Amino acid sequence: MEKGKLSGLSHLFVTVFLSGFASFIVTPAITDVTMSALCPGKDECSLAIFLTGFQQAIIGAGTMVMMPLIGNLSDQYGRKALLTLPMALSIFPLAVLAYSRTTYYFYAYYILRTLTSMVCEGSMNCLALAYLTDNLPGRHRASAFGILSGVASASFVCGTLAARFLSTASTFQVAVFVSMLAAVYMRIFLEESLPDDAAGLTRPILKEGQDAIQNDGNDLSNIASFKKIPSVGDLICLLRSSPSFSQAAVVAFFSSLAEGGMLASTMYFLKARFHFNKNQFADLMLISGVLATVSQLLLMPVLAPHIEERKLLSIGLLVSCMHGFLYSISWSAWVPYAATVFSIFMVFAPPCLRSIASKQIGPREQGKAQGCISGISSFANIISPLIFSPLTALFLSENAPFYFPGFSIMCIVLASMISFIQSLMIKSAPLIPPSPRINSNRIEA
Repeated sequence: MEKGKLSGLSHLFVTVFLSGFASFIVTPAITDVTMSALCPGKDECSLAIFLTGFQQAIIGAGTMVMMPLIGNLSDQYGRKALLTLPMALSIFPLAVLAYSRTTYYFYAYYILRTLTSMVCEGSMNCLALAYLTDNLPGRHRASAFGILSGVASASFVCGTLAARFLSTASTFQVAVFVSMLAAVYMRIFLEESLPDDAAGLTRPILKEGQDAIQNDGNDLSNIASFKKIPSVGDLICLLRSSPSFSQAAVVAFFSSLAEGGMLASTMYFLKARFHFNKNQFADLMLISGVLATVSQLLLMPVLAPHIEERKLLSIGLLVSCMHGFLYSISWSAWVPYAATVFSIFMVFAPPCLRSIASKQIGPREQGKAQGCISGISSFANIISPLIFSPLTALFLSENAPFYFPGFSIMCIVLASMISFIQSLMIKSAPLIPPSPRINSNRIEA
């Protein structure tokens, strides 16, 4: 990839890093904060598991609606304009816990985070991917998406490392400051970006007519022009635009189902099984984050030009299955640490999946396409905690039907296996050719 193209995207990478840092720095502490507020002095708390799962489901329901809408509006008004809202909203829940972490303030945080995350969750990733697509031709996207994921992983490493050495109160205060810094930096330095053939910010959103997309030399179903709020029919039409895109959507659903289950279950599993605390969570995340960062910034840019994206996707999903299986049968506290080595290959899956999807859709639908994939992932995040949170609580309690604390994680592995099998069915397809004006859509802020 040419250095000039990446240097032009440096402000996007800085924005993603700062935003990710503010989000990830509080992750190791939030389990202890939740347990302390709801079940002080205990290592197992069904209420905490159920509330976390319920919150995840509600957020998933909100983002399932909001992601296609935000992606669609970014196609009309620009990526920077739409980034402002989620980056500003994400500051408020962190500010509540920065002030106090008592039970009443925790519930205030819980409600506020649930409401704001319905807009914020996934917006940064969705819009950043669309921004990259606006400014890079198809042959560079897999590497660029990998680098973007590497920057996010680097923010994860730095945030987790900071959390390891900061007190809980300082962690949330730093998170608030960095969130504000990220929003200000983005507004000052990031250039606006519009889809390649957008005529300008005043282009009408509601249009008559349809845009035909061609793939593999054959006319596919016409994609209806999107309104401000995409209908179910719009999304179905988008999914039918390309077999590879629809298959990628299925993979996104089942991989997100598994990812959501792991997110809802693993920390409480480790807390109950091996009495992990904030520092041990931070150590575990730090090791995983370092390996993921090295893989995405160094290994994937080397492999992506030589190995097909669908093969890298399958490798990442297969290793995710192995990772989950090892977690489920953990017999000692060192096993989760050993399992982090799988992060080197697991991180191949998300950028490859997004790159495959982006190449099947024309330049005017990139925001919609990324929003659609994010919406499908959010739908999986609705279902996942409803299934796995009660299962985790049951098998970590004294009323488990049989002794297998990791049984819920073993069930999560089945969802990962389905996504892996589906990824093997994705066929190579020629990408939608970009317009010659690939970089003419950059607008000075």
